[in-house]
Amino acid sequence: MARTKQQQPESNPSLSIKAVTKNSVWDIQENDVFRMWEAATKDAEVKENIQHYLDIFKSAFLIEEIKDEAPTVRKSYEKRGYKVLDIKFEENLKFTWAIKKRPIMRVTDLSYENIRHISAAKLLEVIDRNFGGGWDSLSQSIQDIILSGFDISTTTLPKDRLHKKGGMYDKKVEDGFDVLEVAKGGWVEAIFAKLKPEEEKIRMKFSDKDDAEDVDRENGEDDDEDVVVEDNYSSHDEEDEVQDPNDDEITEDNYSTMMDLGSDDPEDEAANMLDYVDE
Repeated sequence: MARTKQQQPESNPSLSIKAVTKNSVWDIQENDVFRMWEAATKDAEVKENIQHYLDIFKSAFLIEEIKDEAPTVRKSYEKRGYKVLDIKFEENLKFTWAIKKRPIMRVTDLSYENIRHISAAKLLEVIDRNFGGGWDSLSQSIQDIILSGFDISTTTLPKDRLHKKGGMYDKKVEDGFDVLEVAKGGWVEAIFAKLKPEEEKIRMKFSDKDDAEDVDRENGEDDDEDVVVEDNYSSHDEEDEVQDPNDDEITEDNYSTMMDLGSDDPEDEAANMLDYVDE
């Protein structure tokens, strides 16, 4: 399998405990956890909602409370890869936690929260541990999780054709894909994986009034009275302005065949009526 070096997420000293989510928590390490909890010991809101914030960290970390203060107990956790943290909010409210980042070893460890926080090489290592069955051996739910964070493509070819110069294998590697090869008898399935780029949300700003209207919509305040519906049905296209050559144009010569009901003189009106009856 083509591999790339797994990079550890860098610490973010500006991140506070209140800003951490079940997604971003995968970007931090044990030392970040220590720093954030120590900085929050004087925060009344955190103190009142310790379990809430603790549950967020537990989505990415194994956290166990140590109630036995014996040094041997602390050392036993450290031997298993845990880091031990002492947190003291006040004299009667203090904790000792053993913390370790949750390992992603099996496909069942993958989630929508952590899938974008591992490399393509790490993902293929996890897939390779799934009994060597290849892409089709994964459940649909696991495939959906993987596809939410990675571009995946596969091909199955005879061993002697997979690495054909200029073929799909070479093109994918040149395009930055990592590759996992799964042997299937005399054939080989190649699974290509590449982390998808972050999707940027573009918001066009027109005016302060538009911003205020957006806020109203988010708050459920939609003022229908200000909505003006344009009447396109009463408008005429240029085609409508073209006169049919078969239509008779109204002129002074043929207009006399029509009744003139616009005269102000009663006698003229009476004469016109008699002429009309005679006809």
